Amino acid sequence: MWETVEDAYVYAFPLVLMDATETSATNTEEAVTGKAPVNQFIHSVALANAQFRNVVTPNVDTIYSQVWYDLSEEPMVYELPETDRFCKVQVLDGWTNTAAVLDKAGAYAITLSTWEGELPEGVTRIDVPTSMAWSITRIVLSGEEDLPNVYAIQEKMKLMPLSDYISGDTYEPPRGSYSEENDYIPVDKVLSMDPITFFNKANELMVKNPPAAADKEMLEKIAAVNIGPGMEFDTSVLTGDVAENWKTMLTEVRLKLIKEGQKFSKKLGQWDYFGEPIGDFNTEYAYRALVALAGLGANTVEVALYPKIEQDADGNTLTGEKSYILHFESYPQVLEGGFWSVTAYGDDDFLIDNPIDRYCINDRSGLQANDDGSVDIILSEDAPKDTTNWLPVGAGGFHLFMRIYTPDMDALETWMAPTITEIYPSNVN
Repeated sequence: MWETVEDAYVYAFPLVLMDATETSATNTEEAVTGKAPVNQFIHSVALANAQFRNVVTPNVDTIYSQVWYDLSEEPMVYELPETDRFCKVQVLDGWTNTAAVLDKAGAYAITLSTWEGELPEGVTRIDVPTSMAWSITRIVLSGEEDLPNVYAIQEKMKLMPLSDYISGDTYEPPRGSYSEENDYIPVDKVLSMDPITFFNKANELMVKNPPAAADKEMLEKIAAVNIGPGMEFDTSVLTGDVAENWKTMLTEVRLKLIKEGQKFSKKLGQWDYFGEPIGDFNTEYAYRALVALAGLGANTVEVALYPKIEQDADGNTLTGEKSYILHFESYPQVLEGGFWSVTAYGDDDFLIDNPIDRYCINDRSGLQANDDGSVDIILSEDAPKDTTNWLPVGAGGFHLFMRIYTPDMDALETWMAPTITEIYPSNVN
């Protein structure tokens, strides 16, 4: 039965991680930096830095405005203002599938799919199949001096229950609650759960966040060990040394997920990115779990690509013990309103602490070009004399993620992706 237990774990992992992330992010009495009660904006006021630990591989060239929704009572109306820049709202259901991407100004009712009611004229219904939902609004930023303009956009955003929207009364969001035990790193919390805690939490969550109709076959399989909406996990199926077997299973699962993910991996030069059906996974449960583990809240490919590179041009693993040149013949190809960036992460998938608080380079970085128009970025632990084109990578292992928002998929087919070549430290300065 351990095989069934493993399948159930992979199936339920994104749902349990979403819940743990919500619990952590809403663990506050009122909106503060990085947290807000349910159904309230979590407005970031600065870009993520090396101390940020809420989500792995955080984006550092957009400011986030997030909401964790409880849609069980009534829809929430989100008013998105006009903007002068890339500003898109990704709405995810409790299983990490993208329910919608909002990219035009207007009023949207984020609504549980089973809700029956009338919406006011001019309000667009956005159906979500689960009571738990998460919206991530990404607003592109052009340096610290651009922050006031982003704040002005955030201040114009509005969010309120449908009933208050209809009444027109001034809406004061209710206070939340705080518990010290809910201050944790979500992915660490979930990975540390024992099987009884994990599966009973999954069973509880499936009641208000029902599995999709396409999950029928999987649900029939895992019901054999009492995993499903409202069930109580059957611990008798856990044979042998339960703690040791569970630990082994978690280790093996991660390796299996990585292997399974290769089926969906696409090449962009030496870089690899996850292709469809990322962000809307249907029954690709292993892929869904892998993406949740590696980067919760990933967009669908038409919104963004996330190419990753872990090796240099010679096939050697990247390490801060060496220095490199990241060479662009030309910049990533995007459609109108799109943008790109390259961010460095440590082996733990978090940002790398560095003396100038620089975590990425992008199309707003003011990079110096070579005479032929190409651009070289220095990847090193120690700062070169001229830091204009320097991306600090720390002392340990690291990898890079390129983000290409609103990609021009046709142009990218012939685009030459940047290469990474080792250089001698003496040549960095």
